[in-house]
Amino acid sequence: MDFGRIVKLLVVVGVVFLLWKYVVPMVKSSGRRGDTRSTVSSGSGSCVQSAERASEEWGSGLRQFANPPYDSMAWSVFRGKVESKIGSAERDCGCDSASCEKSREAMRDLRSLVGDFESTIRNGSSASDFVQRQESIDNKINDAGALARDGK
Repeated sequence: MDFGRIVKLLVVVGVVFLLWKYVVPMVKSSGRRGDTRSTVSSGSGSCVQSAERASEEWGSGLRQFANPPYDSMAWSVFRGKVESKIGSAERDCGCDSASCEKSREAMRDLRSLVGDFESTIRNGSSASDFVQRQESIDNKINDAGALARDGK
């Protein structure tokens, strides 16, 4: 194995570790705020909740891909679950409200992140911005929740 591939592998492992260590607990703790969900208006509220579930599915399953070798079958199953949750969120977010639009934007970003992460796993490419991208997705979902609570 040449030096460049080793460095790329270490970067991927580092990013996955950071996602697992910092982003997953943040996503899980934001998902436990039942008081905010109960005040969200019904139509856009289900949209935001579906977007939260998709993000939680993604964050909760990443730890199994923290270290190579990667199980391609496990990745396929995991990716399928995440994409199913994203699809559900996209269907639930068909309304014209600002909260639905913000949630759809977050799901587009999450779908892109899943695709890029798959490329990283399969090709050993750089994964330097995944933590920031996940944080941006979570922020968009939080913003969508706030918009929904405000009736927007």
